[in-house]
Amino acid sequence: MAYRHFCYNSNMTLAPTSLVLVCLLPSPRDLEIARLLGWYRIPFRSAPKVVAVDYLAFYQPGSFGEQSGCIEWTAPVRGHELATRAELLRDEADHPRAREEYFKIQLGALERLTRPVTADKWKRLTFLYTTGEYLLKAQTLNDLVVQSDERQLLWQSLRERAENEQLYKTDLPEADIPPDVLLALLGIKEIQPPYDAQEQDHADLD
Repeated sequence: MAYRHFCYNSNMTLAPTSLVLVCLLPSPRDLEIARLLGWYRIPFRSAPKVVAVDYLAFYQPGSFGEQSGCIEWTAPVRGHELATRAELLRDEADHPRAREEYFKIQLGALERLTRPVTADKWKRLTFLYTTGEYLLKAQTLNDLVVQSDERQLLWQSLRERAENEQLYKTDLPEADIPPDVLLALLGIKEIQPPYDAQEQDHADLD
């Protein structure tokens, strides 16, 4: 499949300036794939605007049982490419989305946070951009939300990363964009007042 692959510094460690994508880990099996096989998948049709980040941080939903509702693990991003679901999960060739394209995010070794970042009152999250500084200090998901005066700078950094890697067309919004659009681009739309205990259906992200 024709898609340019890129790689980052293999010695990368989480730093305050690291660009971090917080993403949903649908099931414990996906954690094992990340740990043993070194990749994570995101459906292309529902992917966030930029996947050229330094780290992924994994939010564990209700499927994790007693370990649900928190972020325990992070992993450095080594690169990414496009692949079909059937190419990624060969034992599920008959899956309804087998022919759909996914980003295959290639990962380094998983790293456990010193303390989990808990959901607190928030029960669902699809993706959220943040920085290493916020992640290292966070106790709850709300602590990961970049402050309003820093959001334009974060988006500019993400946009420049994407353009420098020449992986995206230059149709990403400029840094000086309306606050409501910026919230959506950074995934902050997912951080809302408390939801009911029943979590969202994650099938669309599988």
